[in-house]
Amino acid sequence: MPSQDEWDAVVVGAGIGGLVCAAYLAVAGRRVLVLEQHDVAGGSTHVFRRRRAYEFDVGVHYLGDCGPDGMLPAIFGGLGLADRVSYRELDPEGFDRIVLPGVTLDMPAGWPGYRRRLKEAVPQDAAGIDTFLDVCAAVAAEMRATLLADEQLTVAELVRRTPTVLSWGQRPLTALFEHCGLSARTRTLLAAQSPNYGMGPAQVTVAIHASVTDHYLRGAYYPVGGGQMLAAALVEALEANGGELRTRRRAERITVEDGAVTGVLLDDGSSVRTDLVVSNADYPRTVLELVGAQHFTRRLAARTSAAVMTYPFASLFVALDTELPQRPNANLWWYRGEDVEQDYARLAAGELDPVPFLFVSFASLKDPGSGSVCPPGHSNFQVMTLCPPDHAWWGLDEEPAPGTRGTRYRRSDGYLARKRQLTEAMLDAAEEAIGPFRSHIVHLESASPMTQERYTLATGGTPFGLARWGTEHHRPDTRTTVRGLHVVGASVRYGSGVTGVAVGGLACAGQILGRRLVHEVHAGRVLGDPSRLPERAAGWDPLAVSRGLARRTARGLARIG
Repeated sequence: MPSQDEWDAVVVGAGIGGLVCAAYLAVAGRRVLVLEQHDVAGGSTHVFRRRRAYEFDVGVHYLGDCGPDGMLPAIFGGLGLADRVSYRELDPEGFDRIVLPGVTLDMPAGWPGYRRRLKEAVPQDAAGIDTFLDVCAAVAAEMRATLLADEQLTVAELVRRTPTVLSWGQRPLTALFEHCGLSARTRTLLAAQSPNYGMGPAQVTVAIHASVTDHYLRGAYYPVGGGQMLAAALVEALEANGGELRTRRRAERITVEDGAVTGVLLDDGSSVRTDLVVSNADYPRTVLELVGAQHFTRRLAARTSAAVMTYPFASLFVALDTELPQRPNANLWWYRGEDVEQDYARLAAGELDPVPFLFVSFASLKDPGSGSVCPPGHSNFQVMTLCPPDHAWWGLDEEPAPGTRGTRYRRSDGYLARKRQLTEAMLDAAEEAIGPFRSHIVHLESASPMTQERYTLATGGTPFGLARWGTEHHRPDTRTTVRGLHVVGASVRYGSGVTGVAVGGLACAGQILGRRLVHEVHAGRVLGDPSRLPERAAGWDPLAVSRGLARRTARGLARIG
């Protein structure tokens, strides 16, 4: 038997992409170690608790495509976890409410209903809407069919199967808007959920917009028990198959010799030996810091150094001692005006007072039976808006981001003043959007891009990864030119969001194992043995499980009640 310092594979970072890849390698018989610098696994899907009464999701607000044919249930099902994660559907007649001055659109599941409601909302643009949706639906369908193909497609076959993707996929969304002759109001309705990928219409490609829209039109869901259920189930599968999760273990360097991975050096001076590393760390951080630019081609290193990241979020976590007025079980996308492109121009200029748009997610409506979201008669919701990542805008002048090295930035007068200003502007906008609630606030907490960067080490504090990598919109594959090094996460070509990074993790495991795992598990193949999974006893806590076996009972775990 190899020593405990030697592993078949080491995964750096326990976000969903890393955990999916690790779990699939483990059920295939590899000895897998996962290293996570934070206290719990889950990345942007983790939760935190306050006052022993409220649990807040950091990044899981809703999930698309969780029905019978859904990608995420298939990925969990392939690990034998089908009975361990369940999903509650949001209102299929309107899971997203989009509000602009003078128009409200409740977004339903399915392309036909979406098309109908858009044309009812802005009938003067009906013809352009038809053209726009025809292109987007075709792009999404072609991309999904390619992803799920049961064989490696030749270039000629790929060209034959994806004509719309080749025509439109890599062009900016603004080009399709202009082609369709759409008004500013219609463009705003169509791009209202653009914060789901952290880019405005001039930045995002038609392919990304189409795939994200299709993802939610396949039905919108919320995991029963909250976002931590996802990471906890994956940790159970990992550990049940001989793998190990170590939290509070930060990788300092991925060691490389003669163009091949040799191990991982940790920040406490210890090391682990392996010839296979999957980095779930942020992509620029992986290439430029963990591995080092000298181990890549000059072109790749230059592209990565010049990469542009997607916009990050500023978030408010709000708890009230009363229930909100009656409203549908839907997210709210609220816009002060009706020109989304102008809003992104203001964002680029750092003009966020007044706040031009908000996303509001109501956890206490999505998971009403949960005993951890909030006490009966109370409310729990999150208010979010995109914001600049620039340290100077946030009143900071330290480089690199202090959030990656410590917590001193949180005591900066300039930073605190900016947070207070933006918090008040967001609360003002939220009360415009849903009515007055300030007098009922019993807990209010704000998070900036520096908060995200501190907990996940994501460049620019964004959960969405790369916006631009070099001169083209392409994203990197999971395989790299360093032998034994793979990457997963929000920056690779499979997309961001929970399902995007999960698919990337599955595809990466498939590359390593030489199998088309995406096709296999979507077709119903179960690789994991459910009988190996541990029993969930009374008081089972997904947050405790997500700390890893060695720290499951360690002190400091926040609890409810």
